[in-house]
Amino acid sequence: MNFSFAHFNFNVLDLEKSLKFYKEALGLEPVRRKDAQDGSFTLVYLGDKKTGFELELTYLRDREEPYNLGELEYHLAMATEDMKAAHELHEKMGVICYENPDMGIYFINDPDGYWIEIVPSKL
Repeated sequence: MNFSFAHFNFNVLDLEKSLKFYKEALGLEPVRRKDAQDGSFTLVYLGDKKTGFELELTYLRDREEPYNLGELEYHLAMATEDMKAAHELHEKMGVICYENPDMGIYFINDPDGYWIEIVPSKL
């Protein structure tokens, strides 16, 4: 049996705010969408136009309180060929939450508090 990555999920409180963040901060855009017939939930899958990997944003219509991420120990990592430009953009957006200059990486926070690691592309 062989398996391959399909997608990764983040639950979001404000879908439009999250879609705007992921487009502005990481250039991710919707590649497909699923709306419940009764309107109770929406799934939006974001892609990077380079790989087949997708980030699923799950929005629950009746959810009113922010998600409690507790001691969340996982994160999404995104690679870029231009760390300097990426850092400048994220610094301007005010979303950098942790930096490790010795490793040449940093993390940004999305609107729901999920951490996204920014790493240099492997050459």
